[in-house]
This record gives sequence, C-alpha cells and structure tokens, in this order.
Amino acid sequence: MSFGYVEKSFEASAEDLKKINQYTRREFDADSLYVFSVILCDNDIDRDFEKFSLSALNELKTLFVGKTGISDHSMKSSDQKARVFETWVEKGEGMTTADGEPYYMLKAKAYMLRNEENKSFIDELDAGIKKEVSVSCSSKKATCSICGKDKRQCRCEHVSGKKYKGKTACTVLSDISDAYEFSFVAVPAQRKAGVTKAFEFTKENNMEDIIKTLKNMSDDTTVSKSQLDSLLNYVDELEDEAELGRKYKKSLSDEVIRLCATAMPEMDIKTFSSVAQVMTAKELLSFKDAFTKKNRESTAKLQIKSNDTNTKNTVNQFKL
Repeated sequence: MSFGYVEKSFEASAEDLKKINQYTRREFDADSLYVFSVILCDNDIDRDFEKFSLSALNELKTLFVGKTGISDHSMKSSDQKARVFETWVEKGEGMTTADGEPYYMLKAKAYMLRNEENKSFIDELDAGIKKEVSVSCSSKKATCSICGKDKRQCRCEHVSGKKYKGKTACTVLSDISDAYEFSFVAVPAQRKAGVTKAFEFTKENNMEDIIKTLKNMSDDTTVSKSQLDSLLNYVDELEDEAELGRKYKKSLSDEVIRLCATAMPEMDIKTFSSVAQVMTAKELLSFKDAFTKKNRESTAKLQIKSNDTNTKNTVNQFKL
C-alpha cells in the first residue's frame, strides 16, 4: 500500500456516479470520468513535527466531501483538477505512528473529466509521476504533545522535535474548523501522508503559523481580499503591542538605572546607562530585582541600632 498518494484509478460504480452527479450540472457516465482513490492525510508526525489527532481526521472526513483537488495549493480556478465525492478513515493494520499510536489515514475518492485538456495529467497519474498530495485546512487547536498546552493560547517550554523522557515533542492539531482543498505536490510535509497544513489568517493564529503558511506558498499563489485584510489587521495589532512593549522596556530601563545609582553610587552611571539600553526585558528585570534587594538591605542596616560596646558615650558633658 502506498501512503499519502493517489492509490489507483477504477471504473465508477452506479453508487459512485450517484454521489458524483450531486456536484455536476448534468449527469455523467463512467466513460466520461476518471475516478481514483487517494490517501489525503494521516495521524503520524510530519516533517514539521506536527500531527493530526484521530478526532481531527474524523472532522476532516466530513469537511473534505465536495472539496476540489488542485495543483500546488494554487488559488486559480484554472488549476482545479478534481473533486472529492467520498471520504472515510481507515486503520492501518499492524501499523503505528512515530509516537507509538495506532496508525489511521483519511482516504477519499475523487473524480475528474476525461478530456483532451486533462489527458496528459491523467497519464502522469497512471504512470505514478504525479501522486503525492497535500491538504489545506484550518485548525483551532495546536496542542503540545508533552504538556498538553494549547500553543495558540500560550507558550510552553518543550521544543518540537526534541525528546523528553524518550517521547518526541510535537504539535497535535485538532478542532478542525474548515477544509479547503487537496493539492498535487512534489514534496509533501508528512513522511507518509505528505500533508502540508495551511491556516486561515485569523487572530487565533500566531506569527509562527502565518510565516509557515507564507513560506509554503508558490510563486503564483494569490490571497483573497478578506485574507489580506485579516493579515493586515493582525500586523496592526502586533505593531500596537510592540509599541507598548518598547514603552514598557524604556520605563523599565530608566527604573533600573535609577536603582543602580542608589545601590552602587561608585558605578559610572553613564556607562551603565549605555549597557542598559541593549539589555533584554528579562535581563532588566533581573537587574531590577538585584538592585531592589541591595537597596532594601542597605536601608535595613541603617535602621538597626549598633551593638558595638566599645563606642564611648560622648554626651557626658551635658549631664547635671
């Protein structure tokens, strides 16, 4: 069995034609159509150290019915090649994923027209030249496989691809909100299923998701006006947050310089000021804590009465 690829072509049955003709404007017979089966994606860890959960595969199963097959995730209508008309999740008997879970795959049946325009493409499919596929979908949750934190909501300390107590850290994609298309590609991301995940430009996506999506775009890929507006709005929000961050860092730097002048009066404050300007916020906070502690200890020592018994009474002359 081949994984993540177009598997084989077959003659459409009466039941297949009934499902296909739900998407056509007129009825087509079996001789007019090229019908094939394809493994769209699976639940194994891919080259980006991401994987679909089993629940995600079942969600994609429903969402992919009726979706189109295109070339290289191109958004041009002229690059539409096929359409999915049936999907199902199938267990790979005796197979496990890289992280030891039972292996499952999302499979589909798709059709395309047998005509002169598609003849060379069909020949390449039959010859196994074009067979790798990739899907494009939107995932609401991206969970760390080690600690279970949702990376869309907060950061965690685990690095994808590294092993923790023998278990490889990866990002588990779940809660699928939409499926867009599947594409014929040269190099898929999943080792078996060959899946490249693309995401909507929404506030829920972090910059890592957006950068990954942009990197996966081909030279002739276009984005819709709504997607572009969403991306620009997101960039505006990031700029606002960055400006707040710069103001906070400037205020923090000024405070650390002031604390330094009190805690270490012998320090050349101009030299320290130039150093403080290039510190990270984390470094500034560390210095702030250290100087605050030092100043607190100095103040406490001044308030404590001396226990020096050798100190002579110098006010005897005022006694009667």
